[in-house]
Amino acid sequence: MTIASLAHKVILAWGWRRGTIAFFAGAVTTLALPPFDVWPLGFITFPVLVWLIDGAAAGRAGGLLAAAAAGWWFGFGYFLAGLYWVGHAFLVDAKTFGWLLPVAVISLPAGLAVFTAFGTAFARLIWTRGPMRILALAAALTITEWLRGHVLTGFPWNAFGYTLTGPLVLAQGAALVGVWGLTFIAVAAFASPAALADDPADTRRRYLPLMLAILVIAGLAAYGFGQLSRHPTRFTDGVKLRIMQPNLPQDTRFNYSAKQEVMNRYIALSDRSTGPQSTGVRDVTHLIWPESAFPFFLTREADALAQIAKLLPEGTVLITGAARADDATPNVKNVRAYNSVYTIDHDGSILTIYDKVHLVPFGEFLPFQLALESLGLMQLTKLPGGFIPGDRRRSYPIPRAPRFLPLICYEIVFPGEAVPLGERPGWMLNVTNDAWFGTSPGPYQHFRQARVRAIEEGLPLVRAANTGISAVVDPLGRIVNSLSLGIEGVLDSPLPRPIGRTLYVRAGDSIVGMLVAMSLLLVLRRRMRR
Repeated sequence: MTIASLAHKVILAWGWRRGTIAFFAGAVTTLALPPFDVWPLGFITFPVLVWLIDGAAAGRAGGLLAAAAAGWWFGFGYFLAGLYWVGHAFLVDAKTFGWLLPVAVISLPAGLAVFTAFGTAFARLIWTRGPMRILALAAALTITEWLRGHVLTGFPWNAFGYTLTGPLVLAQGAALVGVWGLTFIAVAAFASPAALADDPADTRRRYLPLMLAILVIAGLAAYGFGQLSRHPTRFTDGVKLRIMQPNLPQDTRFNYSAKQEVMNRYIALSDRSTGPQSTGVRDVTHLIWPESAFPFFLTREADALAQIAKLLPEGTVLITGAARADDATPNVKNVRAYNSVYTIDHDGSILTIYDKVHLVPFGEFLPFQLALESLGLMQLTKLPGGFIPGDRRRSYPIPRAPRFLPLICYEIVFPGEAVPLGERPGWMLNVTNDAWFGTSPGPYQHFRQARVRAIEEGLPLVRAANTGISAVVDPLGRIVNSLSLGIEGVLDSPLPRPIGRTLYVRAGDSIVGMLVAMSLLLVLRRRMRR
């Protein structure tokens, strides 16, 4: 079967066949994401989306509804296959939340696919014949993906740009244009083979998009090789990190009766020797524990703070995630809380506290909290009233190391927002608890997005996860050391140094904005010439 005959079949497909083709094309695209990283698959799946929009011309309203339907099914397949693991969280307390699993697994992808539907409908609105329609699709989907990352608190998870971040040399493009710029490049490059099925008499125009796509990707690779060779990993003098990955089951982490069991495990693991010359925690300057490390409020348990003080030798600091009770709600029954990061000195004194700003909808709070709670619903953490958001992100000083920027869980997945404007910390710390999602693709996807933030910002990343993946990553995304998913252990590592401000830090999303604007102008100019 030739590419032209395949395109012809897709273009002429109608009814349920169109939806099925779009769904499977979207689902297969997720194999370009972690942990599979078969990124060239996009060259097969995105041309199918182009041909489906071509075939929408016969539909009502100028093909807008048919194009939107094709986009919705493509997006639904992409998000269902890429986010099905969200259902694991509803099985942690299956008696309470198990009945919601099918609702969550279906409704989240269905809602996110609306953005893809708007993208394909907008592309159809400005659609034109020939290769220029590929730019129309790239511009339209970049706009709607950007909106997905910002509307209703935003959910930029698995933006199309991440399909180009498997090879580290290509991921360096994030330092230039960020993940939204990579989204534009990915859609335009992957969709380029669609032009091969165009008018066979116009050979030059048929092959030009694919040739340009290959040149752009080769250019990204060349830039990446250059960056990696010019910036070897360098380390901060005098900083010795130890990340503790306890691999605790979720039911233990939220069980107050397991308080001492948890503390015993943390302390024993943190002081573990890692070699014949190791003396445990006395070897390190900074000990790091993951998100929401305790099944209690740390500052209300004096004995826990005393155990931490006994563990830490003089000169060693603990950075740990912990829920923090709101002083305005002293009643234990109706307590409100923050999801926080504490810095604790060797004598048990608290040096700094950061409160998580960007909370997870349905995980840490409910939209319309009071109304939904009155109906008997609650978020997965089961805290009445939900967590309280912090006021803003900020970096903090810390003894014996450069200033650090704490980011809790999925706060690190927001391009251009993770690091506050005007701040330039020495390193980013991401504490997280991906145990909610088991040994699924979810933790791999989360880790990839955290690595891309390091590349975008030119900052090293230190990551402490309850069940993994814990790692130390340099500012070009190279993994210095890591602990795999689903194991217990400690990770000792020096702290990489940052590099200078990247182009993305200096220019933000203005570059991708110009790319989209120029593409729309070229497409509209082509339409006016018809």
